[in-house]
Amino acid sequence: MAEAHQAVAFQFTITPEGIDLQLSYQALNQIYLSGVRSWKKRVSRMRNRVIKGVYPASPSSWLFVAIGILATMYMQSDPSMGLIAKIQQHLPLRYRLTFDLQSVVVVALKVVCTLLWLSLILALRFCLKLLLSYHQWMFEQHGRVSNTTKVWVTLLRLLSGRKPLLYSYQTSLPHLPVPAVRDTLTRYLESVRPLLTDLEYKRMTDLANEFESSLGNRLQRYLKLKALWATNYVSDWWEEYIYLRGRGPIMVNSNYYGMDFLYVTPTSVQAARAGNTITALLLYRRMVNREELTPSRVPGTSWRSDLALLLSTDVLQHWQDSEFVAVYSRGRYYRLWVYRAGRLLSAREIEHQIQWILDDPSPPLPGEEKLGALTAGDRVPWAQIRKEHFSSGVNKRSLDIIEKAAFFVTLDDEAQGMKGDDPTGNLDRYAKSLLHGKCYDRWFDKSFSIVIYKNGKSGLNAEHSWADAPTVAHLWEYTLATDAFQLGYTEDGHCKGEVERSLPPPHRLSWEIPSEVQDQIFSSLTVAKALADDVDCHVFPFRDFGKGKIKKLRVSPDAFIQISLQLAYFRDRGSFCLTYEASMTRLFREGRTETVRSCSNQSCAFVKALEGGECKRLFRQASEKHQNLYRMAMTGAGIDRHLFCLYVVSKYLGVDSPFLKEVLSEPWCLSTSQTPVQQMELFDLKNHPDFVSLGGGFGPVADDGYGVSYIIVGEDMINFHVSSKHSCGETDSHRFGAQIAKALQDIMAVLSADTPSSSKGPAQPQSKKLL
Repeated sequence: MAEAHQAVAFQFTITPEGIDLQLSYQALNQIYLSGVRSWKKRVSRMRNRVIKGVYPASPSSWLFVAIGILATMYMQSDPSMGLIAKIQQHLPLRYRLTFDLQSVVVVALKVVCTLLWLSLILALRFCLKLLLSYHQWMFEQHGRVSNTTKVWVTLLRLLSGRKPLLYSYQTSLPHLPVPAVRDTLTRYLESVRPLLTDLEYKRMTDLANEFESSLGNRLQRYLKLKALWATNYVSDWWEEYIYLRGRGPIMVNSNYYGMDFLYVTPTSVQAARAGNTITALLLYRRMVNREELTPSRVPGTSWRSDLALLLSTDVLQHWQDSEFVAVYSRGRYYRLWVYRAGRLLSAREIEHQIQWILDDPSPPLPGEEKLGALTAGDRVPWAQIRKEHFSSGVNKRSLDIIEKAAFFVTLDDEAQGMKGDDPTGNLDRYAKSLLHGKCYDRWFDKSFSIVIYKNGKSGLNAEHSWADAPTVAHLWEYTLATDAFQLGYTEDGHCKGEVERSLPPPHRLSWEIPSEVQDQIFSSLTVAKALADDVDCHVFPFRDFGKGKIKKLRVSPDAFIQISLQLAYFRDRGSFCLTYEASMTRLFREGRTETVRSCSNQSCAFVKALEGGECKRLFRQASEKHQNLYRMAMTGAGIDRHLFCLYVVSKYLGVDSPFLKEVLSEPWCLSTSQTPVQQMELFDLKNHPDFVSLGGGFGPVADDGYGVSYIIVGEDMINFHVSSKHSCGETDSHRFGAQIAKALQDIMAVLSADTPSSSKGPAQPQSKKLL
């Protein structure tokens, strides 16, 4: 085989005349170039570590400190602040007479310069951390900035430097504070008040008071001790207990998806779309490795992670810069090298390799086609099968290739997208395909799987434990924009560039799958298909208006949508429910998410008033309340992560809390999340209005609830993703989608009824961007 031949650097045979050594200079040249590339990356990483280590100063600033000390020396002053004199005093007399004073001065100057420089760096970093701990700017009214905030902005700009690297701010971010138990309980009781009767509320208040007076303070002391020791008192427990210790399927229950452009498919050639998409993802990874991405208002995290399984719990494994991707096509697995001799293959070369896979006529091996179902079913059987049958031999080698690949690529044999006789139904099927596919043609354990459909449409399925949606959304935005606007296609729909004809073909993975493994594959597939068939997905673009019209009313778009969801749910179910909205806590080191309990007394009062008459004032109160809840969650004053950690501590101590047990078992019947648009500069919607993103979505959290994801695109569109379960007779995703659209229209009608007066009203607080 060609790839086997290229992998051999030399051959030798023993003859009567001696050893006949045959070198493959092409292979040796590739080894040399790969080594050069590896060392260049090491040097680049070392350079970045140095730059980050001295941030917010720069390595060259040491010279300025040295020049300043030399200037003081020439001014007949002692730059060592008495250090030289002390060294001379402690030297024996015989050495004092022969000791080179100039050498002492030079050494002392170097020591003083370095110590002073390090002291200045620590002082600057401490000041930057203090500045980043200031969050009052978030609570100020739009257009009414206090003098304190103005001074804060000026100082932050001065200390931040002009060109920070991607992770420059990490060590300067403050730690997530632990709220007081009483404050968290007060906010919790306020959040559940509209959901409980007077008798139920009194009972819950008594439970909360009993918890505070007895067990609460004891658990809080342990939690504060952890906060002093750990970088973030929530994130490690959240990752372990919420994501990695779950034994149910991660497909649908945890993984989420991202979709392609709504109206446009840049090319209908499947291999070409795969070539550009893979290239764009690798270019993004290169920028992450070099830390060339500009730090956003929410610090980024590396997306290079893979999931490996153990029996008791899953674990995250981070691999270093893999040079290949894993590809699935028509039941077969391949390793596709994307680097050759240290060079990233061109998009046209990757397309050529993908086309070779598509044209490969070889059939799947026994048990290979549906092997991926093991990652879609329950975790315990997969862990057991992995340990018994994938820990050695050919199966281990092939599994290692999949898990150590940069990411996973599925060449789907179906066509998806909105176009066709049934655009609404096509979008729904498109979403379901990305969420679970055929339950065996994705590798759900991978950090993310890219799906390229037969007609050129694309999408991704992401595993949740390693990163939240904003991180993946940032990656996917860059990929779509680079694919469509930077890399581009030829007139006949192929990738641009040339192909090196000596490229070895992709490597087909081998498997030895015995009957007992095939039986487990069938069992896992049965579990996964039952789960997938139960999911009811509905995707719809809302085009009546967008954030442009909402902002003209001096209302936060997110608050407007969240209150609309409350109205829609009340109309759909005739009651209110516990509502989950994800908020980021990336203002803090290693921060991930916090819950915004969007169902409040104010939002319920507005919904009830809307059903009975005029209620503009109540909407303003509900909107302001929602924005305040969101800000408190972002600034570390949320409810649910604190209660979750108190519950974990109670389990470690072996004590039971009726209050915590009841709180942590409450179902989120309405789970919502906004997909942020973070890089609008990559998309020219004015000249290319059709290149709008559909965003992404997730499965329902509760069996009798709804999952709602939305993305605010441009000024005039909001795309919604609604999910529920067919097995619940009280939920219907299409019906709820219609309720959402009507709620948006009705609230807009109420707020627009008296436009002049509303525009003259008091300015409402708005979300501001971090500077």
